[in-house]
Amino acid sequence: MATLTVPPVPPSPRDDAMQLYRAFKGFGCDTSAVINILAHRDATQRAYIQQEYKTIYSEELSKRLASELSGKLETAVLLWMHDPAARDATIIRESLIVNRNLESATEVICSRTPSQLQYLKQIYHSKFGVYLEHDIDYNTSGDHQKILLAYLSKSRHEGPEVNREIAEKDAKVLYKAGEKKLGTDEKAFVHIFSERSWAHLAAVSSYYHSMYGHSLKKAVKNETSGNFGHALLTIIQCAVNPGKYFAKVLHKAMEGLGTDDTTLVRVIVTRTEIDMQYIKAEYSKKYRKTLNDAVHSETSSHYRAFLLALLGPNH
Repeated sequence: MATLTVPPVPPSPRDDAMQLYRAFKGFGCDTSAVINILAHRDATQRAYIQQEYKTIYSEELSKRLASELSGKLETAVLLWMHDPAARDATIIRESLIVNRNLESATEVICSRTPSQLQYLKQIYHSKFGVYLEHDIDYNTSGDHQKILLAYLSKSRHEGPEVNREIAEKDAKVLYKAGEKKLGTDEKAFVHIFSERSWAHLAAVSSYYHSMYGHSLKKAVKNETSGNFGHALLTIIQCAVNPGKYFAKVLHKAMEGLGTDDTTLVRVIVTRTEIDMQYIKAEYSKKYRKTLNDAVHSETSSHYRAFLLALLGPNH
């Protein structure tokens, strides 16, 4: 469930565009007004506002936002303005080409459904003029590359149906490929993790636990490492409980000295319209503190106000 709160009777996109223009005019930007509008509009409404703004003022709203805002707030708002698939494409492209930090690309690819990935591939190609698979091929290596390419290319079932017999067999195959032998048969992990649905992998995980006394997640942690391990862990955790997975990612971004704002922004912005209610519930359950309170203590000023507006009321 989403945490986005939209007015019961939202203003027209034209009115919103004009209000934004007013906020930009004069000395300094009325940032609070910008946040109050944009943090309370869904993806479709934001797309219409951008169209109207360009029609009326002959300039891209995103360009104007980039010149009026700065720092972490600018990054967060500009990411929010994309439609979900274009946003994912942008995050992956930056992760692969600009930052050369493969964590973001791995998380996004391995936490999306097959239909989301199909659409993402089309958008990636039309936006950057290159196939996503080509960029992965060029910027990753080894088993990490294999799992990403397999995960992007295989068509997986998206429904809740599971063949229990095959799930039990898969659990045995993974045990033999990992913990039972010296070394790891990565091929078996790539095959099962890229070809099975989330519902099926959740069942495999459950069989694994009952047969071998600990979770499949723990086995993956013990048997793999680096970006390959991160990809497998993302897939299995999103199959079993995506809310819990993202709660952990957010907690890790905020614990210790300093804050990993890139991760904080990425997760909040990409999950607000999908399952942020579940993430917030899992966060409170696991860390005995609300996600809103954690974000409040790690951020400040308009940047804080924007993220908290996306997170919705503090329960």
